[in-house]
Amino acid sequence: MFVTGLKYVFSSFFASFLQCGFRHLHPVDHPDSAVEPGEKVFIVTPTRPNMDGNRKWVPGFEAVLLILLSHTAVALEVPLDLPQPPTITLQSPKDYIFDPRENIVIHCEAKGKPQPSFSWTRNGSHFDVEKDSKVLMKPGSGTLVIDISQEKAEAYEGTYQCTAHNEHGTAVSNNIIIRQSRSPLWSKERNEAIVVQMGVSLVLQCRPPAGLPPPVIFWMDNNFQRLPLDKRVSQALNGDLYFSNVLPEDTRSDYICYARFPHTQTIQQKQPISVTVLDMETINATVAALYNITDFYSGECSPEGERRPGFMLPLGTTSTQMVLRGETLELECIADGLPTPDISWQKDGGELPSSRTSFHNFKKTLKISDVNEADGGAYRCTATNNLGTVHHIIKVTVNAAPFWVSAPRNLILAPNETGILTCRVSGEPKPQISWFVNGVPIENAPEDHSRKVDDDTVILSSVQSGSSAVYQCNASNAFGYLMANAFVSVLAEPPRVLTPPNRVYQVITNSPALLHCASFGSPIPTITWFKDSQISIKNSDPYVIHEDGTLEIHVAQPLNSGKYTCIATNNLGIKENHVFLEVKEPTRILKQPEYKVVQRGLSAVFECKVKHDPSLVPTMTWLKDKGELPDDERFEVDTDSLIIKDVTDEDEGTYTCIMNTTLDQDSASAMLTVVEATPTPAIVYEKPDSPADLELTDQTERTVQLTWTPGDEHNSPTQKFLIQYEDLLHEPGVWINLTEVAGTSTTAQLNLSPYVYYSFRVRALNNVGYSEPSQPSRQYRTNPAAPDENPSDVHGVGLEPGNLVISWTPLTGFQSNGPGLEYKVQWRQKDIEENWSSKNVANVSQFVVSGTPTYVPYEIKVQALNDYGSGPDPEVVIGYSGEDLPLSAPDSVRVMVHSSTLAEVHWEPVAFPSVRGKLQGYKKQKLSKKGRQPQEEQVLSFSGNRSEGRLPGLQPYSVYSLFVKVLNSKGEGPPSPSKTFETPEGVPEQPSFLNVVNHGMDSLTLEWGPPTNNNGRLAGYTLKYQPGINYTSELGPVKVMTFLANETTITLGNLNASMLYKFYLSARTIKGPGPDITQEASTAMDTSESYPTVETGKGKEDWKKEMVNGSHSHMIKGLKPGMSYRVRVVAKDAADPTVHSTDEVLVTVPAVPSRQVDIATQGWFIGLMCAIALLILVLLIVCFIKRNKGGKYPVKEKEDAHQDPEIQPMKEDDGTFGEYSDTEDHKPLKGSRTPSNGTVRRDESDDSLVDYGEGGDGQFNEDGSFIGQYSGKKEKDTHEGNESSEAPSPVNAMNSFV
Repeated sequence: MFVTGLKYVFSSFFASFLQCGFRHLHPVDHPDSAVEPGEKVFIVTPTRPNMDGNRKWVPGFEAVLLILLSHTAVALEVPLDLPQPPTITLQSPKDYIFDPRENIVIHCEAKGKPQPSFSWTRNGSHFDVEKDSKVLMKPGSGTLVIDISQEKAEAYEGTYQCTAHNEHGTAVSNNIIIRQSRSPLWSKERNEAIVVQMGVSLVLQCRPPAGLPPPVIFWMDNNFQRLPLDKRVSQALNGDLYFSNVLPEDTRSDYICYARFPHTQTIQQKQPISVTVLDMETINATVAALYNITDFYSGECSPEGERRPGFMLPLGTTSTQMVLRGETLELECIADGLPTPDISWQKDGGELPSSRTSFHNFKKTLKISDVNEADGGAYRCTATNNLGTVHHIIKVTVNAAPFWVSAPRNLILAPNETGILTCRVSGEPKPQISWFVNGVPIENAPEDHSRKVDDDTVILSSVQSGSSAVYQCNASNAFGYLMANAFVSVLAEPPRVLTPPNRVYQVITNSPALLHCASFGSPIPTITWFKDSQISIKNSDPYVIHEDGTLEIHVAQPLNSGKYTCIATNNLGIKENHVFLEVKEPTRILKQPEYKVVQRGLSAVFECKVKHDPSLVPTMTWLKDKGELPDDERFEVDTDSLIIKDVTDEDEGTYTCIMNTTLDQDSASAMLTVVEATPTPAIVYEKPDSPADLELTDQTERTVQLTWTPGDEHNSPTQKFLIQYEDLLHEPGVWINLTEVAGTSTTAQLNLSPYVYYSFRVRALNNVGYSEPSQPSRQYRTNPAAPDENPSDVHGVGLEPGNLVISWTPLTGFQSNGPGLEYKVQWRQKDIEENWSSKNVANVSQFVVSGTPTYVPYEIKVQALNDYGSGPDPEVVIGYSGEDLPLSAPDSVRVMVHSSTLAEVHWEPVAFPSVRGKLQGYKKQKLSKKGRQPQEEQVLSFSGNRSEGRLPGLQPYSVYSLFVKVLNSKGEGPPSPSKTFETPEGVPEQPSFLNVVNHGMDSLTLEWGPPTNNNGRLAGYTLKYQPGINYTSELGPVKVMTFLANETTITLGNLNASMLYKFYLSARTIKGPGPDITQEASTAMDTSESYPTVETGKGKEDWKKEMVNGSHSHMIKGLKPGMSYRVRVVAKDAADPTVHSTDEVLVTVPAVPSRQVDIATQGWFIGLMCAIALLILVLLIVCFIKRNKGGKYPVKEKEDAHQDPEIQPMKEDDGTFGEYSDTEDHKPLKGSRTPSNGTVRRDESDDSLVDYGEGGDGQFNEDGSFIGQYSGKKEKDTHEGNESSEAPSPVNAMNSFV
């Protein structure tokens, strides 16, 4: 922020200053600091509009003088290359409550030229930082870091003050009171059981121990559930629990009051209170017993039925309360009665401030935020039920700690000039003002004849070089104090122009233009402007020269284009700067698209011809119903038209052409209606004519009434009227929809915004479309006002360590409500800082806070303000300062190998401060080595704060190297030390191939290849084979052969000719055999030329075939008695497709004599079959039970010896290892049917490490185990799911409520 100012010479009141002059400075936000010389700037919004039709809104001399006498300027910034006294830029809040578990950090930052040195006082005495080894002062600043990890924190409590000093002066910080947060234990007490009559009132006292800061109170039961509160049962501000009347359901033994201490995050619990509610009948029967057990409690004496309200809190009819200005006033009234009374509030002799008033605790608590003096007075709370009403009056007194009316600001004075420091404060009672110079009371400072102190004002006359100093103003009363530093720097500096040279400003005709000339110098430079280096510009129409040197042209015209020169002059020199203004023609649509009625299947053409400034590059965009055009080749966009071919019903809608340039835009719309190809004759419907005779009446600050005369409707009734407005001040040429009224209305009451030059027009709508706009109304200008809203989308995100970027969506010129739009950006560290830091910035969209701690939460507010006031109180948004890379790596990395394919890694999580950001999780990288050949590096990521994870899909018999990193949003931390582990041997994969190469009459030759992955030391191969029987699904006996690891071929002899064999080959290691690879092959036929087939059939279409298998005879079974069949034998050579067939033979099956009895129908036969079936079922059950109890194949004994979990399937119910299950492939022979009890079981595993990573790489549970299951059914480890079964944490449960 750079400075300029005004110099005034007074003729009477300050006559003594005539010779030396008088200066009052104020800063101007420099709008050009991020723009390079010669860069173009597009002006979009003005800052000094016309406020009425007769004159410009420009403050006169009297108004500026009044501001000078009643207000000081805002903060003054001096270029850092110039000598200047120290300025405190950052300091800790006045009341600093620290957590004894963390270091104490007391901030004190300052700037100056030369760089200031720092010192501290504690409790009024010098604090020698160097003598205390636990105290560190950060280099280049005065910030103290006190290590209290091994010290008593109480030793560092006290009042601290920082001093920043250089050769030009001394600045001091506020008194910073350092106190330790405390959470004392609850005093031991014994709560007597309470027995109370139904309907009476009751108070359960909490009375928590006093903490620093005070605790948060809430009531819960033994199950950590919040006790329900309502109009009858409520919690007072002091934490006590009030019952307006008790009911039987209030009986319980676990009324527990909890106190949560915010800084230490500890929770203290009061002993449970037992309450028993009895009705009158029970009391009469048991009163004697009750008196023997405990005291009998009753709020009233035997209440019967309903009763009038009475106040439980506060007592009596009146009470008093004091509140400080700016704080929140909390008034509370709790009443008893039956039925439960209703509470209402009012202020005697005034209204409750609606914008700052809120009701809580079922209207029993009244809160008024941001209290001011007008909020003092009598507040009446009223309790009402159907039996009566009772009142209580609370008399509120508003006092005020000192607050600034005008704080002293820095002064830059030239030698022999005069300046004024003002320190204007207010408060109740009235604050006492004290002045200091360089930290010393002004009455004890060296005498300076040029200095005169008059209460809240210091007048410096005819200052000389070398008299620079820092002045402190301290204002205090019984409720607090304010202290501000303001330096006086005596400089002789020639002018500087801070605006980059040769900047080009571009605006549209009739828009405002702002040409900047930010400057600095001492004495303050005088700014003059010239056009085209010749014409001197005066402060009159069409130009306005602002105090900061900015030249404004309210309504720029083409003749205003050209070169502008600003000259900054003082008695030490002169400096000039050149900028250029280009006034462009506005973009206008000359020929708008027109309403189209097009037959289905034909083409529609919309024209949109545009005129624009030739130096601007236009962009044409077409929209359909405010969205993008359909992605359809039927839509063709030309330079000035849109063509829609082969129109369909879906093409109906509103089409809009938009012409954009870098400075402005224009748009127009038309509707497309699709009709039948041969429409029947109908009445001609057209758009209505434009409304006419627009008139404005009943004009106020925020409303105006618009009337008009409708146009011809053209056979289609008017549905509605659309009122549009043009803002000639902020967006000339752009018409915006304001409101709609019914088609039967001819007037509209319009709500307006401040600081807008309105022009209205009206459009009528019928079934055909909108009419052309009416002629614009006369211009109506609204007066400026404070903003009605604040910026939206406020965010706080740190983009790099040590900063916080606060961003927002700025208000538009229309929303600004007045000139001089700025934003007040406020921030403070959440739960750490009490006072808000703030900065007023120009109309920008972000502000960067530097010097923040790494990744801490901040409360953020952004408020809009202009020359007429501030916007509403902004909402608080939580943001986080910038993250940094993690500092440390996980410790104690351990790997536990569970099997040849699964391992588990454990580590010690890093300390939270070393994460320096939001913990995203942990990342594991491993590099596998199989033999001596390194494999690809693999990565697993695990989200959340965890200490273990699983490594599935490992390769058996391999060596792995692993390390772990911590992740945050900024990136990865350093890796942990590498950890190497090995996986044991496993079963090998199946052989790579199995081929039958030679088919003999009684022999077959087999060849195979070794497995792709041995997964261990290969011990050999196992070959099983068995013959098929008559080419059916039945298989013969199994023969087994074993081979050494180096054998890969075998010739099997003594086989049956013309026999189909099935082979099963598996590789094996010491862990056992791997999966089988299967193959089928047949020996050669005994007659090498044919494979005979017997065919039977009753007709040509019903032939059935049976294989003869090389024999010379065959029995055909299953023929029906009394039927005739044709039989033939068919042979086919394997190498010749020719089919050889015998002649057909007719065979007749004899019929069964009628006296013959079918055995299948005999009862004895049916009974015998049932008995056999039952016996078989019992036998199967016995076998099944025996098998489950320990029946094992021989291979099971080997597995028991090795105990390899890799080949032990896990039971589904308890996760333990079950019995061996034979997974041999029993796939049926080709062409055969699958037996009813035959299954094909898949043994191959589809596991891979990629399947188990996060995101696309897989998912993992919270404990690191994988969620993604194997392709076959997998079993969870028994320890999975512990997190869900863990007992609930009381602290977590209670924190969730507070």
